[in-house]
Amino acid sequence: MRAASMAGAIPLAIALSYAPAVAQSDEESRSERGRTESEREEITVTGVRQPYRGNFTLREIPQAITTIDDTVIAENAITRLTDALDLNASVVRQNTLGGLWDSFAVRGFAGDENLPSGYLVNGFNAGRGFSGQRDVAGIERVEVLKGPAAAVLGRGEPGGSINLVTKQAELGRTFGTASLQYRSFDTVRAEGDANLALTDTLSARLIGYAESGDTFRDTVEQKRWGFLPSIGLKLGDATRVTYDFEWTRVEVPFDRGIAVLNNDFSTVPRSRFLGEPSDGDTVARATGHQLRLQHDFSDRWSLSVGASHRDTRLTGASSDAETLRSRQKLYIDGRSLSRQRRTRQYTSEHSVLRAELAGDFATGSLRHRVLMGGDFDYFDTDQLFTRYRGPVVSATTTDQAGYVLDLQNPVYGRYPVLATAPITNRLDVQRTMGAYVQDQISLTDRLQVRVGGRYDDFLLRVDNRLTNMLGRRKRSRFSPQVGIVYELSTTLSIYAAYGEGYRANIGADANGNVFEPETSKSIEAGVKLTALGGRLTGTLAAYQLEKSNVLATDTANPGFSIAIGKARSRGIEADLNGRLPGGIELLLSYAYTDAEARSRVLDPNFSFQIEPGDPLINIPKHNLNLQAAKRFKAGSRDMLIGAGVQHVGARNGETGTDFTLSSHTLFRVFGQADLIDGVQLFGSIANLFDDHWYANSYSPVWVQPGIPRTATIGLRASF
Repeated sequence: MRAASMAGAIPLAIALSYAPAVAQSDEESRSERGRTESEREEITVTGVRQPYRGNFTLREIPQAITTIDDTVIAENAITRLTDALDLNASVVRQNTLGGLWDSFAVRGFAGDENLPSGYLVNGFNAGRGFSGQRDVAGIERVEVLKGPAAAVLGRGEPGGSINLVTKQAELGRTFGTASLQYRSFDTVRAEGDANLALTDTLSARLIGYAESGDTFRDTVEQKRWGFLPSIGLKLGDATRVTYDFEWTRVEVPFDRGIAVLNNDFSTVPRSRFLGEPSDGDTVARATGHQLRLQHDFSDRWSLSVGASHRDTRLTGASSDAETLRSRQKLYIDGRSLSRQRRTRQYTSEHSVLRAELAGDFATGSLRHRVLMGGDFDYFDTDQLFTRYRGPVVSATTTDQAGYVLDLQNPVYGRYPVLATAPITNRLDVQRTMGAYVQDQISLTDRLQVRVGGRYDDFLLRVDNRLTNMLGRRKRSRFSPQVGIVYELSTTLSIYAAYGEGYRANIGADANGNVFEPETSKSIEAGVKLTALGGRLTGTLAAYQLEKSNVLATDTANPGFSIAIGKARSRGIEADLNGRLPGGIELLLSYAYTDAEARSRVLDPNFSFQIEPGDPLINIPKHNLNLQAAKRFKAGSRDMLIGAGVQHVGARNGETGTDFTLSSHTLFRVFGQADLIDGVQLFGSIANLFDDHWYANSYSPVWVQPGIPRTATIGLRASF
């Protein structure tokens, strides 16, 4: 079945790649980089408006917003959302469930550790399902929407939200690109994007990708493919309908990483796989639909209505290192890794309906730009999790009972597959209805004030089939927001904002108690820069976020969480992006983040004492990404060379202990060259100096090593 799927997907991606089209030239691409910020913002909203945003340039919004566009993603030969988010220092990696989902923290807060991080797709909540790590194929840009925005967005982390703006069908144009690349570890990838103008009012954009190959981890291979078409239909001069489809599949062994004994990160080679190859692949699938209608009543009033539905499924088995010290033989002889055997069958269904009215009007001398809207969000997740767990280690405990793997001389398949028993068999349902209003008032030509609020009514239901317990919690919540923006000059503006919010905590604790939602308060202030005729933009911001009823993973009960009380994050961020004189393209992002627990909690199983002031897991205090590139001509051919550096500071690697992941600094280089008209050679080398680094950790026996030096080379054709 898997082979058949890949066999069909690769020709599909290649076929889509070579559909006839007319490309946007490099000169047009460069001219867009030189446009002013307001012009670029107008380009952004042409075609399909982005929900929750309104008709504002970035400098008018009392919120830090940064954008990672597809040009930067392509220059770096990035293929995963996780790698794209590394380009913004406010976003850091978290535990990825053995590489099977996206998990990240924005401004120090990560959300529920037992679910993927939520993100938006074209303004719709769409990231909480079990679809595997997101590929960047089909993404036009990644928006990092930082700070207090719950008054409009409603559900989400106070640190910010990630919004993926997809490549959508463009009316009246035919163009396309195709690429084929080879990457280290014998990985081959094909990708295609063809926009076809079927009539003057109907266009289809066909996007596909397929990837297959080895990895730097022993015995671990991966396969993934996706089909992401979009259809655009114009119904008169003022109305447009857009339909987007998502169909993706990821097949990869579940991989918890390496084990670290006594803080020695050389306990095993970074390539060593500590699971069982015979467990096979864990498979993640997604099928999604989005339908959006946009109607402009006039140049001042518009209506957006949309619906989204997404189904995901993750199934597979794994052999994972035992995290409880009393059951782990490694801590006795220094080489025998006790393991658990686990199986997972996770599904989710997520439906969203939303409508938004945007208007621009005046009362006397005051200009008002308003957003009024409402949405309905239904999310359910069904989790069946089974486990075999060995006994507490004693003199009579056999290696077979502990499902032991010798770290120094691993022999896979040494013991028969162990029978597992259900640990989690639970259906979680979240239903939310909300309405919001926001008004940004121009008091003078320089001073604007934003006021807004959102009311949500939500229901949480937990059906625990193992205990025959049905938990239910119903709550209502009002989330206010205020902000102010003052234009000091045509170059500088200052802003400040305050907001409150909530995020419903999915699930119940090990005793069946449905969690209360998280609540938050956020404040930030900053300066925004627009210079060189709009070619250089930047933001300097300071913030403080406070959350109550924060959850953390219950390490003694996999699949469950525990409430650890309060947490706080505060920090300073600097982002700079644009084109300097001399044709140098610059990307700078730095974040200082101080994220810590604010409550005293004793873990009764591990006896780990969490104290106020303890750092939150996987959050570095210092994070930096710097990149520079230059375009030039060699004869008549366009060329690009660039280099970048990422520094991630030391981070806590296990909640409640002093286990620490060391800092790392990674260098990368990349380049592009036009071979002939319409054909481009591109390449990159990530982790140029082959640094040993660690992406995230849950415990010393679940540490994810970062990828070694990785080279990519490919050809890209434009039509």
